[in-house]
Amino acid sequence: MPTKNRITPEEALAYHLDPRPGKYDITASKPMTSQRDLSLAYSPGVAVPVEAIAENPELAYDYTVKGNMVAVISNGSAILGLGNLGALASKPVMEGKAVLFKRFADVNAIDIELDTEDADEIINAVKLMGPTFGGINLEDIKAPECFIIEQRLKEMMDIPVFHDDQHGTAVICAAGLINALELSGKKIEDCKIVLNGAGAAGIACLELVKAMGAKHDNCIMCDTKGVIYQGRTEGMNQWKSAHAAVTEARSLEEAMEGADVFLGVSAKGAVTPEMVQAMADNPVIFAMANPDPEITPEEAQSVRPDAIVATGRSDYPNQVNNVLGFPYLFRGALDIHARAINDEMKIACARALAELAREDVPDEVAMAYGRKLSFGRDYIIPTPFDPRLIHVIPPAVAKAGMDTGVARRPIIDMEGYAQSLKARMDPTASILQGIQSRARQAQAKMIFAEGDDPRVLRAAVAYQRSGMGQALVVGREQDVKEKLEAAGLGDAYRELRVVNSANSKHTETYKDFLYARLQRQGVDKEDAHKLATRDRHVFAALMLVHGHGDGMVTGATRKSAHVLELINKVIDAKPSDGAVGITAVLNKGRVVLIGDTLVHEWPDEEDLADIATAGAHVARGLGLEPRVAFCSFSTFGYPVSERATKMHVAPKVLDARGVDFEYDGEMTVDVALNMDQMKNYPFCRLTGPANILVVPARHSASISVKLMQEMAGATVIGPILTGTSHAVQLCSTSSTVNDILNMAALASCKLCLKD
Repeated sequence: MPTKNRITPEEALAYHLDPRPGKYDITASKPMTSQRDLSLAYSPGVAVPVEAIAENPELAYDYTVKGNMVAVISNGSAILGLGNLGALASKPVMEGKAVLFKRFADVNAIDIELDTEDADEIINAVKLMGPTFGGINLEDIKAPECFIIEQRLKEMMDIPVFHDDQHGTAVICAAGLINALELSGKKIEDCKIVLNGAGAAGIACLELVKAMGAKHDNCIMCDTKGVIYQGRTEGMNQWKSAHAAVTEARSLEEAMEGADVFLGVSAKGAVTPEMVQAMADNPVIFAMANPDPEITPEEAQSVRPDAIVATGRSDYPNQVNNVLGFPYLFRGALDIHARAINDEMKIACARALAELAREDVPDEVAMAYGRKLSFGRDYIIPTPFDPRLIHVIPPAVAKAGMDTGVARRPIIDMEGYAQSLKARMDPTASILQGIQSRARQAQAKMIFAEGDDPRVLRAAVAYQRSGMGQALVVGREQDVKEKLEAAGLGDAYRELRVVNSANSKHTETYKDFLYARLQRQGVDKEDAHKLATRDRHVFAALMLVHGHGDGMVTGATRKSAHVLELINKVIDAKPSDGAVGITAVLNKGRVVLIGDTLVHEWPDEEDLADIATAGAHVARGLGLEPRVAFCSFSTFGYPVSERATKMHVAPKVLDARGVDFEYDGEMTVDVALNMDQMKNYPFCRLTGPANILVVPARHSASISVKLMQEMAGATVIGPILTGTSHAVQLCSTSSTVNDILNMAALASCKLCLKD
């Protein structure tokens, strides 16, 4: 059974509370710094677009955010699997949906919670808000009201209205079904399809499957009372009646006999191995109940090895995940200023997803998931972090919308449109996801050296509960226990392994090793004993070199230069050993690596070439194709300065080495990062903006990183220590819990060891 990603109530609340309440901010997209800016933004300048829109309403898409704005609307009557908890309680879920829109498709979204269960009141409220938005995403509204609300709003409004609980699940289910039937050698029109769960999602799944060619007479819908058959009166409504079958079957068990396909949106354990055994050859089983499926893949395949199984769970293959659908459906619909999202657009989305799963999977996706992914029984649906989704799915949706006449503004250049979508892709989350996914594959025993710091302890708990491996915490048992209890994680004490140098059975071995290593550096046996037992950084490093852990993370409580000096007493991490510190800076959809931020104080041209090579190694480990710029205040020899000479010479050192990545310099940072500036130097060997900046000295690297972090709010990963014989990563004293966790995951991956 896969390991679940355990999350405690305290962790969930802390996530929503810090660094400030909620999950998103609103930022201005125009300058607001001068009186002139304010005059343009508001009075008197704003009157001009007001008059233009009054004369031609379509111009609202040009002069306001309407064309990239979705309302996420709920009344909290069916929150996840929690039931009717009310509008206010649904707000965390709706905020989460809003940030998923932004994260995956760069769609701005605002959550709106309506405090009523009256369908007419909801319909009227949403209708009146229509001018504000380019689309409406309904969420967590109970049946049958959700059907009524969606249908009437579709009839009344001239923008897309989409109930994701229904259609989002249906689209991803349809995509997986297309490929599952392809692998099974079956046609949808010939298949007997059984669906269990006659709620919003179930009905939408069956309706879309029928729209794709499944025959009404071959489809059987079941609910908690059994088969929905013609003539049944108990527990019926107009939406169920539309799918009533002519059949003698009265129970799910009877319906499953000879079925080719089972679609489940019901409850844990609804399907037994005996039911699966009774299905046709090469059965397709989509057990999509959350958090636990109707039947697990292990149970189903134990009786039917020929079964193709999908679930709603991320820890099984073939996850039916709505995030594969709704962001891209809306992206495509918004970009053609669509009046609706129709069946043709949903089917186009499903088919595009199915086709994408059949294509060769990029290395960065395989790297992120820690295994090679290829079309087959365990890979029938693309993964949510596939970077191709943003530029493959919306064009398919947009084209279907144009072909069916719902587009106000058709896209003329589809190829150019796909390229523009690629530019919207923010690699930050996929890089972090990739690091953590590889860590889960590695299952490393990770040494957390500073067990007296609450941040480190929380990161250690997160490391273990995220399924990355065993966390080894260096500290005193009672102190660790008290700090975990104070953080609301008292139950985690039994899960972690606390290592105390005062009672370690390896102390003598560690002391002897350290004395042998340092005895000709003025260290006697007593000094070695004190270092080995009293300094946690040294002790943790000794654990690592003796194989008592697979990786080590430290530095959250002491300056990195001091920690590095201590670690060097045990592990060779000096410039002469090939060690380099590379820091990843992630901001506004761009990733730039800066070096050396840790080891080399004042590198010469040979050192700079080493730093560039280390940066290229880290870049490839993160799924980036390296492009190195040697940066200075001068560009290709002007202005002339002996201070810039080494930056000018360093590329020639790489020329002599014959490295296999792009590089050039010296150049200013704006030339390195801005292609318009780079065009002024047509001889430049870089084919795109640099993603590795090699700077003249450690102080300039540190200033650059910290300036980006403080002034621009950049996400910083590092410094990433590379070129060492053991997996050691150093945090900064300002590190958050997530920063420490990311560094632990990096150490776990061992991406940065000597070749």
